[in-house]
Parts: sequence; structure tokens; C-alpha cells
Amino acid sequence: MNEKRVKEWITLANGDLKTAKDELLTSEPYTNNVCFLCQQSVEKYLKAFLTFYGKAFRKTHDIAELINNCIELNNEFEFLFYLNADKLTLYAVDIRYPDDFYTPTYEEAKEAIEIAEAVKNFVIDKLKEAGFYEF
Repeated sequence: MNEKRVKEWITLANGDLKTAKDELLTSEPYTNNVCFLCQQSVEKYLKAFLTFYGKAFRKTHDIAELINNCIELNNEFEFLFYLNADKLTLYAVDIRYPDDFYTPTYEEAKEAIEIAEAVKNFVIDKLKEAGFYEF
């Protein structure tokens, strides 16, 4: 395990989630950015877990792929599919460019934050159960 790298992933994920939450509180939030940052935070929390166990992963924004990699280490990660965390993959690339761009609704952005918070809590709990406490 590379504790320093795990901590770095978590720090970056926390920053993305905080920025998303802060943006949603503004009078005219950029919901596309909120959703993108939620996707990024979930991606990084999952990569922190994989890094903790030394499991290699390819450079990807695909949340389902990362969840499946985590399931190989702990089948309780199936829960993240129940949360629909994998739907955040849409916000990684597809809606960020003019060809496929659309503006998510406020409700979609709020849901993305709720999913990201749930993933954060789940991953942090799993890391603590495994003995990682340096957050």
C-alpha cells in the first residue's frame, strides 16, 4: 500500500466534492460543472480504495469499471451500483463538449452531490475497516 498516494487521492476527491457543493449554493450554479466534479470525486475515491490494496487500474473515467475493480477486492461495493454511482460517468466527458453538451438540471446536480457524498462515506468506511485512518 502506498499511504501517501491513498491520501492524495482522497484529498483531491474531497476538493472536487467541496467545490461542487459550493457551486451548487451560488445563485446561478453551473450545474454541468457540479456534475462533472461529482463524477471526478467518485472516480478518485474509488481509485483511493484500489490504491490502498495495490490493485492496478487503467486510466479511465468509467465509474462502473472502477466499481467492478473494487468488487474484486470487496463484494460489498455492489452497493454502489444500487446507488447508481455509475450513472455519473456520463458527466466525465460526454456532456463537456459541444457535440453532446446539455445543461443538467438543478435536481440532477443535487442528486450527483448526494451520490458522491454516499460514495465518499462508503469508501471511507471501507478504508477505516481495513485499517487506514490517515485522512
